[in-house]
Amino acid sequence: MIVVRVVKPSDVDALVSLAQETGPGLTTFKPDRDALAARIARSQKTMDGHAAPHEAGYFFVMEDTSTGDVAGVCGIETQVGLEQPFYNYRVSTVVHASQDLGVWTRMSALNISHDLTGYAEVCSLFLSPRYRTGGVGGLLSRSRFMFIAQFRDRFPERICAELRGHFDDDGTSPFWRSVGSHFYQIDFNAADYLSAHGRKSFLAELMPRYPVYVDLLPQEAQDCVGITHRDTAPARKMLEAEGLRYQNHVDIFDAGPVLECHIADLRTVRESVVVPVEIGAVAAPADAPRSLVSNTSLGDFRVGVAAGLADEGVFHLTAEEAAALNVKAGDPVRVLPLKSKQG
Repeated sequence: MIVVRVVKPSDVDALVSLAQETGPGLTTFKPDRDALAARIARSQKTMDGHAAPHEAGYFFVMEDTSTGDVAGVCGIETQVGLEQPFYNYRVSTVVHASQDLGVWTRMSALNISHDLTGYAEVCSLFLSPRYRTGGVGGLLSRSRFMFIAQFRDRFPERICAELRGHFDDDGTSPFWRSVGSHFYQIDFNAADYLSAHGRKSFLAELMPRYPVYVDLLPQEAQDCVGITHRDTAPARKMLEAEGLRYQNHVDIFDAGPVLECHIADLRTVRESVVVPVEIGAVAAPADAPRSLVSNTSLGDFRVGVAAGLADEGVFHLTAEEAAALNVKAGDPVRVLPLKSKQG
């Protein structure tokens, strides 16, 4: 069974290997052993309730329990921007008009924004290409919302997700080439690395002081604003199905979109239920509806996909599924049908 679970210190070697499969622009998951070990330690500190608000964050791995292979990662930052500023561009509309000339123009401008300070952030989503099939990516993305729904008191009122922006086939960002490179005087990967490791003072020191008029940028840069990287498009679709929406904030490096919403409006928070589990030897029919199922343990949180629904006030698992989720008969499990009640 493929499950998403809380990260462990012993995962660090597998994570370094997995991170080497990523391309540019995934700021929060780099193949840096020390940084990944620190991320694991921070996640454990958060689980234990010892992390300060500005450092609290959770990290999860996807594991194929039949092989032990680590196939993906995802994370949640509890409240962004409390210590290091959380910068975005806000895309606003600027209107210029002259009655004498009969001229009226409408343009988009990018303004540096701290609007998302204090939001929770879902981040660090990466799935190995070897596993990009059969709904596995949906499990990885949605697992974070199952955790949030189960431990709602650990999170604020709103949540966001920064998505990777458009890159050319050669791995470069047209938006960075037209905007960021002129102000920061370093390449994208260097700026990305510094930002990922909390060294963000250069942003405040060098970033544009005034709005950037989108219409004055080269067309290739204009076309990037709010556009999602092709490899990240499936993740965006899943986040939008969960209830997050683009609200005119974009990343300052590659202009990728930022999605956001109230946590109370997340589909998983609204529609998931907690019921006791029953364990049997017979699997559900192959055509049975499928659900996300998680245990309710904080320290050993696990979530996977199983056939069935919780319509009768219980959920049925096979012995193998129960073992993978680390639950026994009568334990509570959180259940969310893969297909929304809204159709």
